[in-house]
Amino acid sequence: MSGLTEAFIYIIQTLGQLYLLVAMLRFVLQLVRADFYNPLSQFAIKATQPILAPLRRFIPSVMGLDLAGLVFVVLVQFILMCLVLSVAGLPAGEMLHYILAWSLIAVAALFLKIFFFALIISVILSWVAPGSQNPGAQLVHQICEPMLAPIRNLLPNLGGLDLSPIFAFIAINLLERLVITNLAVNTGLVGPIRALVSPFL
Repeated sequence: MSGLTEAFIYIIQTLGQLYLLVAMLRFVLQLVRADFYNPLSQFAIKATQPILAPLRRFIPSVMGLDLAGLVFVVLVQFILMCLVLSVAGLPAGEMLHYILAWSLIAVAALFLKIFFFALIISVILSWVAPGSQNPGAQLVHQICEPMLAPIRNLLPNLGGLDLSPIFAFIAINLLERLVITNLAVNTGLVGPIRALVSPFL
């Protein structure tokens, strides 16, 4: 690939990842019933609403799950992968079913990453700014708590020492290693193609 092509791919990957993150955050925030009046939540809503609103007319929620939001994230991921592969000179049109599978894997990987980094931020905040009322800190707590609460209920009382984040980290890493990595390999995501789409994984 020429330097110009590599630069264009880099721009698509970088801007695409940022928008994907915002779109996935909106899905996650709705999934955990976060405060949508939070300024950060409002940013995610405004950034995705123009495209997500029409989708909601055709794709209803299912058992409280924002199915339209999930389809939107997968669709954005699918388009970005098609763009990257096309710019690289690969026949994206002949690999649509593979790209769809890779898009689903990438979305699952991003979902886990959001919880992973939210946990890291939550642990750091518990040391340096416990009980912070910062909008970002509140959202991090709201993202982590639905995952940590069930684990905390299973653990014995350790006198105020909360080990639930450790078990959450272990669960996330196991899912990433045993599920995401194996799915990527089994769907042919190897070699130069993996190198092109790996920023999304």
